[in-house]
Parts: sequence; structure tokens; C-alpha cells
Amino acid sequence: MRRRRMSLDALNLFCEEINMIILPAIDLKGGVCVRLRQGRADDVTAYNDDPAAQARDWRAQGGRELHVVDLDGAFAGTPRHAAAIRAIIEEFGGPVEVGGGLRTLEALASVLDAGAARAIIGSAALEDPAFLARAVELYGGRITVGIDARDGFVQTRGWVETTTVRATDLAKAVAAAGVQSIVYTDTATDGMLGGPNLAQMAAICDAAPTCSVTASGGVSSPQDVRNLLALAKPNLRAAIVGKAIYDGRTTLKEMNDAADGHA
Repeated sequence: MRRRRMSLDALNLFCEEINMIILPAIDLKGGVCVRLRQGRADDVTAYNDDPAAQARDWRAQGGRELHVVDLDGAFAGTPRHAAAIRAIIEEFGGPVEVGGGLRTLEALASVLDAGAARAIIGSAALEDPAFLARAVELYGGRITVGIDARDGFVQTRGWVETTTVRATDLAKAVAAAGVQSIVYTDTATDGMLGGPNLAQMAAICDAAPTCSVTASGGVSSPQDVRNLLALAKPNLRAAIVGKAIYDGRTTLKEMNDAADGHA
């Protein structure tokens, strides 16, 4: 299948026409699509051993964009699923954001050259500000920062280490560095199907008003999407959904309808 690319201008125009974008998630571990509970590597549910087929299925179900994380890469500090990610991007045929172990310029170049719309820098955004600044200089709006936090404090290294840095402070810092988009994951709610941390999500949006923000963690029903929209934060652009659609608790269409204000 020939890879289809979308320019950032076209992507931004597309997003302006929709209240919120819903991104189905593909998390890769050992070459398989999995979901973790609260980011714990020892609490894994496997769903599909063909990630490219899963990407194609999400697209067929109405996926507008796709969120992909190389979990092995996040834990190891270097990407582990280059071939699988390239196949996912080709099969999905729409904008794909990719994270997990992207801590060098070479790693960033690899996923962006493979056709990713955005590369997500996680731990390195906190630990290596010079690297983040260089990445933004080179790639501009194609760089997203992933902020993972528990009880409001940033977690790194695949959520293994909890720092003393507040997520809102990191959001302010990366916005000041020129980052245009943030994926915020509340790790306590991730995979728990209990709804997102609305108060913390609002705080992140307020801390980085110049960044578009994607909500991650606990988004598991159309009502959760409506609750996020009710925050009335103009920079809250998107939400990531995983376990709920894998388990069939809701559908991608139902989530899209809620995001579009149709349900």
C-alpha cells in the first residue's frame, strides 16, 4: 500500500472542523498490540499479534488519527519496533503519532522519515532540554511532548520513575521552548476505565495555553469525551482511547460521534 501523507497545514485545517479528535491507541510490546494497567509492564493484556492489521482495522472503523507507543522502547530507552511502526503507518494511511524511546535525533529522524506525522518525546523532554530544543529547531510542529504523571508529578522511563517535577511546570517549560503540542497521560487512570482526571487535564491546558493538548488515561466512554469537551478548553484538541474499544465496551464510532458533538 502506498503511504499517504498529510501536511501540517491540512491537518490543522481538518482539526478545526471537528470538536475533538479521537485517537485509537496501539501500544507495542514484544511485537504485539497490548494494553497495560496503570503502565505496569507486569499487568499486560494482549489483543492482536498483527499490529499493521490492527491499524488497518482502526482506520476502517473511522479512525482519523492513530497514537502508537513502542513500550519496549520506552522501557529500554531506545526504539524496538521500527519495522512494525513503519508497517502501521503504511497500513493506517492517515496521520500517526509515534512515541517510546525517542531520545536521540537519529531516533526522531527514523520515525519521521517512516511517515509519522508527529514524534513524541517523553522522558528526554525533562532530562535533556537541549535535545528538546534542537528537536523543535529541526522539526517544529512535528515534535510533541508526552507528559506522563501520577498525582500531578512527572513520571519517566516508561512510568517507572516518579520525579519531584510537577506536570504543570513541565508543560509551561516545554511551551516556552516552542513545543506546539502535548500528550498528557494521567497514569493512575490509564487502563482503568474509570474516566479521565478532569481537574488535572484542565490544569495542563491552562499551564500551556499555546500548546494543543491531547488527553490520555481513563478515556473510556462517550460520556468521558463529553466531560472533556465540557471543560471548554480551546487548546484541548484530542483524546486517546485504548482498552475500552479493544474490549468492546464502546466503539470508535460512538467515541467519534461524541467528539463531533453528535451524541
